[in-house]
Amino acid sequence: MDTKRVKQILSSSADIEVEYNGASVWIDKLNEDGQTATVHLRGPLEERTSVDISELKEI
Repeated sequence: MDTKRVKQILSSSADIEVEYNGASVWIDKLNEDGQTATVHLRGPLEERTSVDISELKEI
């Protein structure tokens, strides 16, 4: 995924499904470096982690 698409997903009101390593995640924010994003798993756990946006995949 690229920076432009991450920004579009973040500004959208639609529920856009994104995966990281096969797991469904929410994108919380694009980090200042423009290459990583903070995400958390969909579901009750809210553990957040920074991941490289190139590893995110829109379903």
